[in-house]
Amino acid sequence: MSSATRFLHVDEPLLFKRGGSLPSYTMAYETWGELNADASNAVLILTGLSPSGHAASSPADPSPGWWEPMVGSGKPINADHFYIISLNSLGSCKGSTGPASTNPETGKPYRLDFPELSIEDIATAAHKVIQHLGIEQLCTMVGPSMGGMSALAYLQQNPQGARHFLTISSSPCSEPFSIAIRSLQRELIVSDPAFNGGNYDDDNWPENGMRMARKLGMLSYRSAAEWRTRFERKEQNYFPTELFGMNYEVESYLEAAARRFIYSFDPCSYVYLSRSMDWFDVADGYPDLAAALAAIELRSARVLGVETDILFPVHQQRAIADTLSANNIQTAFTELPSLMGHDAFLADYKLFIPLVEDYFRQIKDEESLP
Repeated sequence: MSSATRFLHVDEPLLFKRGGSLPSYTMAYETWGELNADASNAVLILTGLSPSGHAASSPADPSPGWWEPMVGSGKPINADHFYIISLNSLGSCKGSTGPASTNPETGKPYRLDFPELSIEDIATAAHKVIQHLGIEQLCTMVGPSMGGMSALAYLQQNPQGARHFLTISSSPCSEPFSIAIRSLQRELIVSDPAFNGGNYDDDNWPENGMRMARKLGMLSYRSAAEWRTRFERKEQNYFPTELFGMNYEVESYLEAAARRFIYSFDPCSYVYLSRSMDWFDVADGYPDLAAALAAIELRSARVLGVETDILFPVHQQRAIADTLSANNIQTAFTELPSLMGHDAFLADYKLFIPLVEDYFRQIKDEESLP
């Protein structure tokens, strides 16, 4: 069975790592496939910053999902064998409780009154969904990008929480370059006069801040090598030429991507989730990464990275793989030669599909799933 978005309403407080709490909260998720009798075939996908739980189409919602080629019947993460759960992160504006949600005490959006959000809070809320579904241990945890951070936090909180782990283009912490990019994005958003201390509305939206933040983000999602081969120095004729800009196709590409994003994501949700990544360090409080991950019990792990990724550099994925391997977990690491940078797992499917398909085939055989 597959589903349109489901909502778990949790009527108990959620205490946040950095202080503050929510009296209750909602988590949005979608599922594909059937949970077997002993609940041993569950796969949890934790998403990057902006996606919803709608990873793939289904009869209940036939619209294409953000990971359409990867999830579903007959696809690499195969709903014919696995029960797949794709979760919208706490803090998002795509169904789960976040800064854009209504504060029950005021009847208005939380905005800047939302508690300071950490990756660990996202993991805690994700575990509540898994408990609700009656799953004691996941078959496989999947975490691309920010989702890989959330997955590491989940496994650190629940060392026996999964038997297998696939992490893609993620990291155990944010490096200075990534922090700098996201910091500038947040600054662009909150310095837009329309942001107004978080007191914006549909008629007074920090449009320019969101537009410029998205353009800056796009610079970090792809690689210079890809843009060199894709755009060269071709001139554009899609948008009017602006003062000192909009002469080249690469500029029109950024503008089109930014315009699509401006109203598709809440500004406060964006800055909260962005900051949660900067704060995250799975080894915080431990002598090193090996000690931080030492308690995690996995049968296998698969780590994928892209050599042109400047946002989550491939050496960070190699560090995860080396650490899991040193902790006696059967781990395989692949560095992919894609030109598409951080976004490769969403775009360069010819490289990713065979590897993901092979890993899930191995899991199916090891778990003796029909």
